[in-house]
Amino acid sequence: MSASPSPEPAKTKTPTVKDAPRRPGATAAPGSSGPENAVVALTNAERAKAGCDALRVDRRLVAAARAHSADMAAHDYFDHDSPNGDSPWARMREAGYAGPGAENIARGYATAAAVVEGWMTSPGHRANILNCGLRAIGVGMAAGPDGPLWTQDFGWT
Repeated sequence: MSASPSPEPAKTKTPTVKDAPRRPGATAAPGSSGPENAVVALTNAERAKAGCDALRVDRRLVAAARAHSADMAAHDYFDHDSPNGDSPWARMREAGYAGPGAENIARGYATAAAVVEGWMTSPGHRANILNCGLRAIGVGMAAGPDGPLWTQDFGWT
């Protein structure tokens, strides 16, 4: 495993749901950490520059993102798919979110600013962040052996 920060190629899927009504602004999820909230704010700042509406925080996406970051840390892996075979979309649905859209993961970035910058320099991650059709976000961070593990889950509704 590399000690340098590394974003994993983003997983996306073609949307099959109609665009939801645009929702201005975003709020912090209850119990979210400062770094998780900072990732949301920085992500929404990047979206604003591109003309996209802000993502709203969804507690179910937060739960899915936190659980995935914690699982990667606990089981020492770095992948979108869990060792049990769960995909990002399965995890989001299991958390009660019906419209999963995309996921970004990263490891080794010490700050929210650094991880968002890393995602923005990666074409697949950038595309997820700047997909104006996405409406919701959940962010989870966990301490791992090679630095923080970050998960950013996005939803269509």
